[in-house]
Amino acid sequence: MKTIKFDTKTLDQILEKMIDTVVSSKNEIFRIGEQCRKDYETLSDELKEVKQMVLQTIAEGDKLEAQARLARKRLSEVSMHFKDYTEAEVRDAYEKAHNLQMDLSMNRQLEKQLRQRRDEIERRLVGLTETIERADHLISQITIVLNYLMSDLKQMGEVLENAKQKQDFGLKIIEAQEEERKRLSREIHDGPAQMLANVMMRSDLIERIYKERSAQEAIDEIRNLKRMVRSALYEVRRIIYDLRPMALDDLGLVPTLRKYLQTIEEYHNKTKIHFTNLGEDKRLPAKYEVALFRLVQESVQNALKHADASDIEVKLEISKAHINVVIKDNGKGFDTNEKKPESFGILGMKERVELLEGDISIHSKIGAGTVIIIQVPMK
Repeated sequence: MKTIKFDTKTLDQILEKMIDTVVSSKNEIFRIGEQCRKDYETLSDELKEVKQMVLQTIAEGDKLEAQARLARKRLSEVSMHFKDYTEAEVRDAYEKAHNLQMDLSMNRQLEKQLRQRRDEIERRLVGLTETIERADHLISQITIVLNYLMSDLKQMGEVLENAKQKQDFGLKIIEAQEEERKRLSREIHDGPAQMLANVMMRSDLIERIYKERSAQEAIDEIRNLKRMVRSALYEVRRIIYDLRPMALDDLGLVPTLRKYLQTIEEYHNKTKIHFTNLGEDKRLPAKYEVALFRLVQESVQNALKHADASDIEVKLEISKAHINVVIKDNGKGFDTNEKKPESFGILGMKERVELLEGDISIHSKIGAGTVIIIQVPMK
């Protein structure tokens, strides 16, 4: 069977058109997301005002209710002893009762309208939040595709002449980029993004404390703010370190793991992390060192974030034929028999082990901690 060959120039032209289309789509989605964010901010401000108006209307309604009750009582007394009051007094009692009842009715109607507007804004905010999340997700996916299209794939037509080979190669690149971007996105969202959001809230709080309380309390709050900024800076540096520890290339797996776990233990001062190297302290091929470092990293982070572990053991054994890794924690554990969508971390770990043609087993029980065993053959 004759192999079909591609014209690389034609392929490059097709890719250029695809890139232009993808860039245009990405920009349009970005504009939609930004407009939704502006609408979200505007509606959020309006929601605050409406909620305040609801409270004020309720308070005014309570006052009107009390006044109307007194006016009705007065009118009842006048009606019962009609002969004892002048015509002007009777008319005045009736008008006051009538006017207060009308004011109360209008107040209740306004309260109803404000509540409806509040509920409508809250529903719209939920819809905008979903739209913003979908837009961000689409931009992330399109960015990965765009990076793929703008990479060296343009020049690979001469090498990957078989269409099936090119398809498989491209899909692997996209999958790898997608997984790394998801991990990084979650790290930033759970760490610095949350901290910076708190910083914004605290900064508004400082001004209010200074005006309503005292300068000393405002200074104390500024100190807390500085600690939060310092923590956010540490998280950013940690994420940069996690992307690719330079020591891994220079020193190898064992020293890098030892230093990394020591750093993590210092940061989480309530958790003890024990590292034991049972085998040879030797250099491994780069793909093994990177994959094994990521596997230990993900396991330890899961134990800290999700299991609330106070003690973590990491054991590494490198022999001529195999590499064995055991990560054990005393955290709250989970039910491995419970059928639910797998977490991103566990799925990524299994895929890394499969790429090394190894095996991974996870043993855990609620309240009894978790043990992760990884075995990778050396080739």
